[in-house]
Parts: sequence; structure tokens; C-alpha cells
Amino acid sequence: MRRLLASSLVAASLMLGGCGLRPLYANGSKGAVAQVLADVDVAPIEGHSGFLVRNALRDRLQATQGGHGAGKRLRLDVRLEDSITGFGVRADDAVTRERRSLRARYQLVDAATGEVLLDATAAQDAGIDVVGSEYATIAAESTALERLASGVADQIVARLAVFADRGGGQSADAPVPPPAGQ
Repeated sequence: MRRLLASSLVAASLMLGGCGLRPLYANGSKGAVAQVLADVDVAPIEGHSGFLVRNALRDRLQATQGGHGAGKRLRLDVRLEDSITGFGVRADDAVTRERRSLRARYQLVDAATGEVLLDATAAQDAGIDVVGSEYATIAAESTALERLASGVADQIVARLAVFADRGGGQSADAPVPPPAGQ
């Protein structure tokens, strides 16, 4: 039985190694993904939710920029839609539950030419209990917005990293990475 288990594990590891998977952030700060992310500057985003999302994006991108500030070759334009919808209505028409949604449409733009390199969306939702205290409800809505902004920023940076890994956003003088599995 032990031999069968060991043989199965060896066979599974050989199959997994041949599937072409490789780390997204291979070669650390010298890798293609880190180089592209280091070239991204986040344009100002309107409103309080925009302030939170922009700061979250800059926090995540600054790690790839070595603390030197934003790159200037690529610009990330983000438009947000923040909404709160009440549901869970009691017999006296009082709302007992809310859903806060934060939707982002973002474009990665070549700053020199104005060409849109990537046009995508990201979204997050959070449920909020509406309680008797108005202050507690407002605090819960604010906390939910902070979590949503962080989640949207995570989605955007992950999508930018995948885009960069597939060769997008490379400058003309940057070396082209070899295809996956080579």
C-alpha cells in the first residue's frame, strides 16, 4: 500500500511539473511583471471611495517601485460606482440589511501615446446589518467601504500582473520573456 501511495505521488508530481505553471512574480523585482507594475502611475480618482482605492493601489504598486514613487510610462485610470441598496424590509418598512457595492472600470493607458492597453472591470460587495443606532450603521458602511476598496485594488493589481506576465505593457526596448514552459 505504501509503495502504491509513493508511486502515485511521484507520478502526480511529474504531471504537475509538466503543466507549464510558473510563478507570476518570477525573478522578483527584475522580472517582467515587476518591471511593468513599476511603470504604473495611478491617476486621481474622484470621491471618498476613489481616495481609498487610489491609496490601496499605490500601496500595492509601491512595493514594485522600490519606494521610488510611481512610474510614468503607464497610467491607470479608474472610474468607480459606489452604491448602497437596502433590502430585508420589516413589516414597518424599516430596512434591516444593506448591500454596499463598489464597481470599478479601469484602463491601463500608455502615457506617451494615449493608447488603451487594458480595459477591464473589478467589483466587490459587502452586506451590512442595519441596527437601531444610526452611528453604528454609518460606521459599518464606512468599514465596508474600506474593505471593498482594498478588495477592488487587489483585483486590479492581480489583473495588471497577469496582463504584464502575458507580455502586455512591455516597452519597445524591453526584452520579451520566453513563452511559458520554456
